[in-house]
Amino acid sequence: MKITKDMNIVEVVQKYPDTMMVFMYAGMGCFGCHAAQFENIEQGALVHGIDPDKLVEALNEIADASDEADTELAGVNAQ
Repeated sequence: MKITKDMNIVEVVQKYPDTMMVFMYAGMGCFGCHAAQFENIEQGALVHGIDPDKLVEALNEIADASDEADTELAGVNAQ
């Protein structure tokens, strides 16, 4: 799944838990915030003065690494 800036923040973190560290590093520690429930990545980034395109790029790097690890682990379990 490719992460896009119109995706909901909470849904992205639920699908890719490792992305939480990207949000936190960017200064968006808003997972307990009510706005995170309905804000998309672009809206949240702009509120915090963050370039949404750069944020999405970083999120996709983490998501891609997570997908690759899942694929590798699936190959280990296949016997």
